[in-house]
Amino acid sequence: MRLAQVKDQTPRRWVRRLLAVTLAAVALPTLWAGPATAATPGPCAADSTQGCLEGFLRSTEGQPLAGVVLKVTDPSGTTTNVTSGADGSWSAPVPADGEYSVELDVSTLPPGQKIAQPDQNPLKTQARVGSTTSLLFGLGAGGVSATAAPTGAASPPADASAGTGVSGVSWERVAQQATSGLIFGLLLALASIGLSLIYGTTGLSNFAHGEQVTLGGILAYVFCQLVGLPLILSAIIAVLLAAASGWMQDAWIWHPLRKRRIGTTQQMIVTIGLSMALQYGFQFFFGGDKLRIVTTTPTIITVGPVTFTRTTLISVVIAIIALGAVSYFLLATRIGRATRAVSDSPALAAASGISVERIIRIVWTLGAGLAGLGGVLMGLYLNATNWNMGGAMLLLMFSAVTLGGLGAAFGALAGSLVIGLVVEMSSLVIPNDMRYAGALLILILVLLFRPQGILGRAERIG
Repeated sequence: MRLAQVKDQTPRRWVRRLLAVTLAAVALPTLWAGPATAATPGPCAADSTQGCLEGFLRSTEGQPLAGVVLKVTDPSGTTTNVTSGADGSWSAPVPADGEYSVELDVSTLPPGQKIAQPDQNPLKTQARVGSTTSLLFGLGAGGVSATAAPTGAASPPADASAGTGVSGVSWERVAQQATSGLIFGLLLALASIGLSLIYGTTGLSNFAHGEQVTLGGILAYVFCQLVGLPLILSAIIAVLLAAASGWMQDAWIWHPLRKRRIGTTQQMIVTIGLSMALQYGFQFFFGGDKLRIVTTTPTIITVGPVTFTRTTLISVVIAIIALGAVSYFLLATRIGRATRAVSDSPALAAASGISVERIIRIVWTLGAGLAGLGGVLMGLYLNATNWNMGGAMLLLMFSAVTLGGLGAAFGALAGSLVIGLVVEMSSLVIPNDMRYAGALLILILVLLFRPQGILGRAERIG
């Protein structure tokens, strides 16, 4: 009996149950969205003649603040007053590139509301024609200070992915951060699973995997903003090209190195060099600014104490469908069973008739495609992408893979959800700039006390 057939002990009814759970998870956010309330998009739209400054103002209780005046000063010194609408949104046109200053008039705030750190009001930021820049003002004593996100780097405060909220621990904020953590974990899992599959089948720690995430986001930006294609078509093309890049990497780099019996340590050094080359290549061609895949003001959805954007909801649905499809591929298809067999023992899999090199090529293609999809969805979730987005996520991906178990695809999913929750929930008690440090702490603790991870198997050494 072939090894792949022997190792597949999963009943088909278990697979059907997995698909049923996946479909239920997809349907649940849609049902939630029924009674939700949506914000009205701002009147400013970035085009070839102007850019936009925009933002959302919410009280310490999370309610939109209407009638708040903001003073926008352009590079020539001209000041224009704008007022927040009923949904708390405001926007101002950017007629020319340069440094703009936005000052919130604290006298127009409702009683009990104030800037968390007055020394950071007004905000100064670089704005450009054709781009939208989001500005976030934190309200409430001791809350997060006002921050500027050039070229729309961050979502509105309601999306909370960046931890922008008020200080102090409340049930509403815990619910918001927990939801943001689960969303971030799902999107992180798309990239982490590919990294785990590549390690499981080849034993290679791919430090250039983060650049596959960046590639997906940048390709979506290119086809959506520069070429002018619809967002859905741009995303599909970006994922296909990212998957093709994985195929080409294995065909032109990793297969020849394996054929020459180059060790995994030397190959890992090659991935580090490839990562650096790709990062600075992205920076050279696209610059260091944030790149917005979509420039329209996001629609806000509110469900109880939790708020997020409609784009985030759609991204979560797509991520769940993609993760369900990968689960079905690994558990219920012949190639998926062969992939698991190669991951367990490449030599035994080859002896049983499985083409190990063919499986590795498929894994590289699948892993790069998943990373590209993660880059597209992460760029939409964070409201922008840039040349170093994947590099900044690489530590989180390695932490998730190590926590779940090296080479275990489902372990990478579990680890990503844990890392996502830790990253977002940690902003409740530590400064937002240090929230990624929790992932590093988890990585160290796992290596010290359970090196095999959550779903990994302990192995005898020596």
